Amino acid sequence: MSESDDLDAWGDALAEQADAADIPEPDTQEVDWGDLSAQMGSEDVSSAAFDELTGEGGGSKSKVDLDVLMDIPVTLQLEIGRAKVSIRNLLSYTQGSVIEMDRLAGEPLDLLVNGTLIAHGEVVVINDKFGVRLTDVVSPQERIKKLR
Repeated sequence: MSESDDLDAWGDALAEQADAADIPEPDTQEVDWGDLSAQMGSEDVSSAAFDELTGEGGGSKSKVDLDVLMDIPVTLQLEIGRAKVSIRNLLSYTQGSVIEMDRLAGEPLDLLVNGTLIAHGEVVVINDKFGVRLTDVVSPQERIKKLR
């Protein structure tokens, strides 16, 4: 299949999907807010009553139970690099295609926890499986700066 045939197939598929969706056009009619507020103004409205807050905490424990937090699962990812490619190039990839990353060979990998960089490391092999040896851990202050 040639590249133009691929593009035609994508175009046909998108057109078919749009036809199948059959989404109605949004109503562009203006709303007269004055009439609506006049209608709403005729109803009785009262303020909500809330209990007054006190200085006491919500729970009986003054100390947070960290054991609960320690069991929360997180996702670890190792990133070897990134590459920006066009959709045209992405669609042309086949088995054996080589994609050039933005990092040099031998450069440390990034260790991400739930998408946040926490360390750099190098690949190691442990019992025929890949692992990572941490070479640099990002300080908590730097992690907080990156969140802002």
